[in-house]
Amino acid sequence: MFNPSNAAQDSWDYLHDAWQRSLLYADVMRQRGNQYRAHMQETVPNVLDFDAELVLRGDTLARPVNYGLARIVAPEGAPVDPARRPFIVVDPRAGHGPGIGGFKADSEIGVALAAGHPCYFVGFTPDPVPGQTLEDVMHAEAAFLRKVIELHPQAQGRPAVIGNCQAGWQIMMTAAVWPELFGPIILAGTPLSYWAGWRGQNPMRYGGGLTGGSWLTALASDLGAGRFDGAWLVQNFENLNPANTLWDKNHHVYAEVDTEGERYLQFEKYWGGYVRLDQLEMQAIVDDLFIGNKLSSAELVTQGGVRIDLRNITSPIVVFCSYGDNITPPPQALGWICDLYRSDDELLAHNQTIAWATHESIGHLGIFVSGAVGRKEHAKFTSNIDLIDLLPAGLFELSVQDKSPGEPHDDLVPGDYRMSVHQRTLQDVRAIVMPDPQEAAASDRRFAAAAHLSQVNLALYRQYLQPWVRGMVTPERAALLQAWHPLRVGYEVWCDRHPLAPWVAQRARQARAERQPVAQDNPWWQAQEMASNAISASLRQYTAWRDAAQEQLFEAIYDHPLLQALAGHADAAAPVRPHPGDSPEHRALVREQLAALHAAAGQGGLAAAAMRALLYVLAPRRAADERQYRRALSIYHHELGERLNVRDLRTLARSQAALMRIDEAASLAALPALLDGVPAGSIRQALTHLDAVLNAAEPLAGEELARWQAMQQVFGRAAGAETALPAPAAPARRKAPAAKTTRTQAIRRKPA
Repeated sequence: MFNPSNAAQDSWDYLHDAWQRSLLYADVMRQRGNQYRAHMQETVPNVLDFDAELVLRGDTLARPVNYGLARIVAPEGAPVDPARRPFIVVDPRAGHGPGIGGFKADSEIGVALAAGHPCYFVGFTPDPVPGQTLEDVMHAEAAFLRKVIELHPQAQGRPAVIGNCQAGWQIMMTAAVWPELFGPIILAGTPLSYWAGWRGQNPMRYGGGLTGGSWLTALASDLGAGRFDGAWLVQNFENLNPANTLWDKNHHVYAEVDTEGERYLQFEKYWGGYVRLDQLEMQAIVDDLFIGNKLSSAELVTQGGVRIDLRNITSPIVVFCSYGDNITPPPQALGWICDLYRSDDELLAHNQTIAWATHESIGHLGIFVSGAVGRKEHAKFTSNIDLIDLLPAGLFELSVQDKSPGEPHDDLVPGDYRMSVHQRTLQDVRAIVMPDPQEAAASDRRFAAAAHLSQVNLALYRQYLQPWVRGMVTPERAALLQAWHPLRVGYEVWCDRHPLAPWVAQRARQARAERQPVAQDNPWWQAQEMASNAISASLRQYTAWRDAAQEQLFEAIYDHPLLQALAGHADAAAPVRPHPGDSPEHRALVREQLAALHAAAGQGGLAAAAMRALLYVLAPRRAADERQYRRALSIYHHELGERLNVRDLRTLARSQAALMRIDEAASLAALPALLDGVPAGSIRQALTHLDAVLNAAEPLAGEELARWQAMQQVFGRAAGAETALPAPAAPARRKAPAAKTTRTQAIRRKPA
C-alpha cells in the first residue's frame, strides 16, 4: 500500500543523494580537465605504470623519427634474468599517446617482467619529425631491435615483439624487410586485411568509401599545417558507439561516482592524450592500407625497391583478436592469411608459422588494457613464448583454459590457467574470415571501386583545392583549429581555469565528507536506472539503424555498374586484387630446402629420434598443451645429454616436423640409423621420459597408444632388447570443443 511518509522520505533521500553525486561528478570532470592540461604540457606524455630508462632516441638516427626505445626498470623484488629472451612492447600511434601496453601491473609489460624477461618499450613524442614517413619508422624499429640484441648477447633467442593495434602492422612491415631481427611476434588487435568483415557488422570499414576517399585526410593535414591531429582518429572511434560515448560512460561515473572516479580519470588520461602524425605518414596509412589494402597482397615497395611481403617473416606470428572488437574484428586480424596463401602446402613452402587466439567478448582496448586479459591470455603467451617459438610451420589455434582441481600433472604449469595448441588448416581461417566466397569477391569489387574513386578525388583536391587551403592556413591558424577540436574543448572548458571550479571543488569536498548514498531499492533510484537503460537502448537502436543504412548506401554506390567499369572491374569473374605469387628464386629455394631435409633424414642422433617419435605418436591428436611442452623441455635440456639451447631446440623441432610432414615413412624408417651407436641406457632413459611427456596431459588411447607401442618396439630393438610395454591406459574423455570453435561454426552458418 502507498505510504505518503515513505514516499516523502524516499524522495528526500534520492534528491540529497542526486545533489551530492552531481557535485562529485562535476568535480571528477574538473579533475579530468586539470589532468589533461598537465599531461599535454609534459615533454613525453605517457601513461606507463613502470619506471623506464631511455636507451635510444629515434630523432638521433640517420632517418630521424619521433620514436624512442626505453628499458623498463623491473620493480623491486621482481628481478629479471638478462639471459632470457627480451620482450619489446610497441604501443599504437593511432591518435593517443604511448603507455597502454604498461598501463597497469597486469599488462603486457607487467606479465613479461613477472616471468623474468628483460622488457623494453617503444613509445613516441606527441609531434612527428617534419617529413617522417612510414618507412622511416620501419628503419627506426629495426635499429631498436639491433640495439636490444646488442644489449643481450647471451639471450636465448631473438627478442619477442608485441605490437598493439597500429603498432602491429608497422612491426609486421619491419619484420618482412628484416626478418632476421625478430623472435616471436604477438599482434594484439591489429588490422592487416582492411577490406575484410562480415555483412551487418563493424561498419567502420565503409567510412573511407562513404566520404569519397582520402581527400579528407589530405584536407585535415593541410588544415593542421602539415600535421594530422590524432583527435580526429579518436573521434572516429567515439562515433562507433554513440550509446557509450553520449550516455553510458558518463552515466556510469555519475551513478557510481563513489568508486568509479579514480578508474575513469586513469583511463581518460590515455584516451585524451592526443598526438599528431605527419601528413606523409597519415596519407600513406589511409591510401595504401585502409583504403588501398595493399599490405596483404605484397603491393608495397620500399624506396630501395624491396617488396614488403609478409611471407618473408620467419618468426612465429601470434594473432590475438576478439569477437567483441568493433575496430579490429577477427576478419581484419586474420584475413591476410587467406590473402597470401591459397593452400596449406603453400604456407608450409614458405616455412611460416601462424597461430591465433580469439576472445569471445572483450572490446578493442580491452585487448591491451584489461587486467583479466593480462592475467590470462598475455600471461600465458609470455610464459610459453619458447613453446610458441618451437611450433613448426603451419597454422595453429591457441586456447587458454582454467586449471581444474585434480587434473593430471597440472603442477608442471604455473598460475591458474593452462595453454593448449591445436593444429588448424587454411579452411578453418576461411570459416572465420570469409564464410561465403562469392560475397567476399563481391565485397572486394566494391572496395576496389571505392579505392579507385578515392584516387580520383584526391587528385582533384590536390589540383584545385589544396593550393588555396595551404595558402590560407598559417601555423597560428592551425594551432587555433586544433585547440577548438570538439574533443579537446571538452577537456579545456571545465578545469580550474573556470570561474565556478573553486566553488564546485569546495562543495564536492563537503559532499564527500557528508556522503549519504541512496539505497538501491529506492523507487527514484530505480526510476533513474530505468530511464538510463531506455536512453541507452534508444541510442543503440539508432546505431543499428545507422550502421545498416551505411552498409546499404556503400553497397548501392559501389555496386553500380558505371563505377565498377570506371574502376576496371566490370568482369565479375576476374579477381580485383593480385595474388603475390611465387618467384622462380623462391621455388628454387624451396627445392634446395626440401633436398637438404631429405639428406638429413638419417642424421640427428637420439634427440632427433625422440622428437620424431613424439611427433608421430601425437599426430592423430593434432593438439598438445603446455604440460607436455614443459616436460619435453626438461628432457631436451637435461636428460638426453645434449643440453640444447632454445635456438637449437627450435631448429630441431621445426626440421623434424618438416621431415615428418614431407616424408613420414622415410623419417620413421631412418630411426634405427639415428639410434645406432647410442648407449642402451640412454635409449631406455629416453623412452621413460617420452612416456612421461606423452602422458603428461590426457593418457594415450586408441591409435595414439598403438603408435607409441610401435615406437617402443623400435627404440627397444635399438637398445638390444624388447622393451616392456606399459599397461594400456584407460581411454581419456576428450574435452568439449572450446567456445571459440563453436563461434567459428556459428559464423560458418551465418547467412550471407
